[in-house]
Formats: sequence, structure tokens, C-alpha cells
Amino acid sequence: MTDSEGLVSAYATEAEHDAEVSVRPKRLADFIAQHRVRDQLDLLLRGAKGRGAPPDHILLSGPPGLGKTTLANIVAAELGAGIRVTSGPAIERSGDLAAIVTSLSEGDVLFIDEIHRIAKPAEELLYSAMEDFRVDVIVGKGPGATAIPLDVEPFTLVGATTRSGLLTGPMRDRFGFVAHLDFYSPADLETLLHRSARILGVPITDEGAVEIAGRSRGTPRIANRLLRRVRDFAEVRADGVVNQETARAALAVYDVDDLGLDRLDRAVLVALVDSFRGGPVGLSTLAVAVGEQPDTVEEVCEPFLVRAGLLARTPRGRVATDAAWHHLGRTPPNGTFAGGTAAPPDLFSAEP
Repeated sequence: MTDSEGLVSAYATEAEHDAEVSVRPKRLADFIAQHRVRDQLDLLLRGAKGRGAPPDHILLSGPPGLGKTTLANIVAAELGAGIRVTSGPAIERSGDLAAIVTSLSEGDVLFIDEIHRIAKPAEELLYSAMEDFRVDVIVGKGPGATAIPLDVEPFTLVGATTRSGLLTGPMRDRFGFVAHLDFYSPADLETLLHRSARILGVPITDEGAVEIAGRSRGTPRIANRLLRRVRDFAEVRADGVVNQETARAALAVYDVDDLGLDRLDRAVLVALVDSFRGGPVGLSTLAVAVGEQPDTVEEVCEPFLVRAGLLARTPRGRVATDAAWHHLGRTPPNGTFAGGTAAPPDLFSAEP
């Protein structure tokens, strides 16, 4: 993935971790948008503090970049508790999880990112830790194996997942509070950009915030990333102020168009429209046409293109909608797929 494509990826890289931390809100009152989730969490945490007991375990689901990790840190801050951070793929054995939960102090928060990817043996051990605050560690092998029960201090598990459908039923049922984070509205992103600009010391106009927000795919992580890149452009090639003109010029340099599409997104649409007459076309064929792996097209490009109404997944393959033709400045032929109208005739085999 090139730098320009990374700008509109909702996944964070290790290199930008420190930059993200600097603009993350530390308290629930400072968390922008997700108003329903914020109000529900406020009630949950206030009630727990009033009782002097840890709150129920919390599951946060939703696309990447919307603030699940931020909310986990806010939960710990609001409770005045410590937080231990790990991820599902890092917990490969039940012993790994046992070591983590037995090291927690009373009232601590354990945050497991991508919890749907936790190994099965560790997941089964987590059940007893969540419900009974106890884990059974197996010592030895074969007939001589012995289970040693270990008590765990009462804690709160905050799990985050981008694919809640992959969570098992028993795992989901053990969370007392489940919340889904939605994409941000442009108005909320503008508020977020003004806040981030104040923290970073970046002069920004209302029009500049509107321009960046409109290209951020409804994702605060992308908005903050674009702000930093526009800041660089403003400081090097302009007067240092992020206004509408500067934002447009900067994002043109980084190949981010007015809808937030990058080079690869547009390559997918151009291939569909120019090479395959709008489709339908199979995923593998489309991936070959743009020189990428099928999973990259499916997981990186398609979610936003589908949400933006530019691409449709049909049983016969991928289809460019009327909106995609218009966005590329082309006139759609009769019968173009557009919200229920007939798709063009099948041109290529549509492998799943």
C-alpha cells in the first residue's frame, strides 16, 4: 500500500501511534459523536462507581478508526483504574491469558482489541475469568495433569471487534454492555478537526475543516491523518493556515479526491467502467485488472465504495452504479445498476 492509499485507510500504523494518542480525548465528556453510546456508558460507569464495584464487561464493535480503543482508555480513566492492553491475535494459548488476568489488580480494566481473533483455548478460559473471577491452570500432561484453580481480582473486560459476527455466542453473552459505533457525520468530524487542530497548534478555518471532513469517510482516524498531511502542505507551500484552498491543493497532491477516494479506489471504478462496461465482474478478475490481491480489493476498497453507493455486490459479481459513472465524469449506459434497476448483461464469470 502506498502512502497516498494509507491516508484513507481506517487502520492505524505503528508510526502514527504517538500522533493518535496526542489528540485522543481522555474523558467521556470530551468524546465527540456516538451520543447514544456515550450516554449509555456514562450511566454504566456512574452506577458502578456509586456501588463501589467494577462495571459489567463491555463489548465495543464497529469499523476500525471510530474510537473503540479511545473509549477503552476513557473507561479506565473515568473509573480511576489501571488498564492492561493486549489483542486477540497475541493471545495464542490459555496460559498467556492466565498470566494476564492473574496480574490484574482489583478494579483494573483489561482491553482486548480484535477479541474475535482470540484462540479457542484462551477464550474458554476467559469465560470463567469473566463470570467467576477464577481460572484453572493445567499443570502437566496426560493422566498426571492437574488443574490448579487461581483466583482473579474483580476486573472489567473491554473487548473491541471490527467483526462482531465472528464472536461466538457464549462470548457475546458474557458481556453486560454491548455497543456498536457508527460512522461520524460531517458536522461531528468538523468539530473533531477543530479540537485536534487546537491540540496540534494548527490554524484552521471553518471552510478548511469542512473540506477535510468531507473527504474523511466518516472516520475520525482518517480525519486526523488528513489534517496532519494538510498541515505539512500549509507550512511548506502556503502561509501555514489550513483553509479550503490549501486543503484542496494538499489533498490533490496526496491523490485524495472530493469523496475521499484514493488511487486504488478510483482504479477499481475505472476498471469496472472502462474495461468491463460497468460489470458484473468477478472479484479475482477485477483484482487482476488493478494489479492487487483479491483480499485487498475486498477488504480495503469495497467497504467504502459500497457504502458510498459507487459499487454494488451482486450474485453475478461487482457492478458499478450510476453514481460511479457520474463520479468518473462518464455517462452511464441504459440499464446500469442503480438501486434495484437491472444490471448489464453478464460479461465475465463472477467467481465468489
